[in-house]
Amino acid sequence: MAEVGMAFLSSFLGVIFNKMASPVVVDFICRQKSTDELLKKMEISLRSMNMVLEDAEEKEVTNPNVKMWIDDPKDVAYTAEDILDEIATEALQRQLLVEFKPVAGKVRNFISSTSLDPFIHRLEPKIQEVVLDRLEHLAKQKDLMGLQVGVGGKQYPERLTTSYVVESDTFGTGEDKKKVIDLLLSSDAGGNEMCVIAIVGMGGIGKTTLAQLVYNESSVKQHFDLKIWFCVSEEFVMPNVEKSIIEAATLLPCPKFENPEQLQVTLEKNLSG
Repeated sequence: MAEVGMAFLSSFLGVIFNKMASPVVVDFICRQKSTDELLKKMEISLRSMNMVLEDAEEKEVTNPNVKMWIDDPKDVAYTAEDILDEIATEALQRQLLVEFKPVAGKVRNFISSTSLDPFIHRLEPKIQEVVLDRLEHLAKQKDLMGLQVGVGGKQYPERLTTSYVVESDTFGTGEDKKKVIDLLLSSDAGGNEMCVIAIVGMGGIGKTTLAQLVYNESSVKQHFDLKIWFCVSEEFVMPNVEKSIIEAATLLPCPKFENPEQLQVTLEKNLSG
């Protein structure tokens, strides 16, 4: 459970960083220098905290203080997300005001004046609390407990999968399976254009199982002349991946090539038929 919690927190922080970089937030905050500086400090502190999660995951098993510490970053992350959602909502509301009010000039003047902006006055103390109080306190505790960046003795083996799945062992994938199949078989997904359907989500929720069910569906088998199940790990070498796909398509050993271009031409030829 600890491993799942850490994976969730790390993924959730990734969502927060994406929200910080979203155009609606960036465009709104860039007009407010002091708020922009506070958000940058918050991002730096959150990234610093994110970098020690792997070490914290290992040490929480033997150190109860680390286990207690882990709950605090979660709370801070939720607060940070709330702040970013507030900013995005306010920015969108103001865009609507500018677009639909006849006195847009007055609205722009109101927005550009930080000293007259009640939203910024309410927002900055919230960011200040997260940045200067809670995150700084967490950073001090982190140092006292000796949590270090990138320290983790666990080595996770490469996870290889096959297309085989027992459908009777699965639960709750029917609706999602139908949606993916409809996308695959739709006319928009055909033609000469390459179509990519991404199945995203936290680890352990059944993404691979869903892909296996779709892959083995009879309507999908009938629709495509060539189907290949291939697993790529997080760390990979592209030529090796290309060779493996060629072998899966031809059921023969991949010949040796003098340069990468020949390999890619052969790959394209085998996939296009």
